[in-house]
Amino acid sequence: MDIKAGSVVLSLAGHDKGRAMVVTKIDGETVFVADGKERKLLKPKKKNIKHVRTTNRLIGLSEMTDKRLRRTLSEMFARTEE
Repeated sequence: MDIKAGSVVLSLAGHDKGRAMVVTKIDGETVFVADGKERKLLKPKKKNIKHVRTTNRLIGLSEMTDKRLRRTLSEMFARTEE
């Protein structure tokens, strides 16, 4: 799958390894990602594109807030506890 703004990715390296994030911007071999908690939409983290894995999920970024982004990502990756 092609990475584009709004793509949900999983971090493969760094302090945020394993965390789900959304791509806010792409600049060559670099993506800017946010999760709404540690990395806000107004100040996304710069990551090498090799250090993220795409999922088949997209999020619309228009009118997105940090709170809504946190909720959306947690609902996408919620684990069912039995």
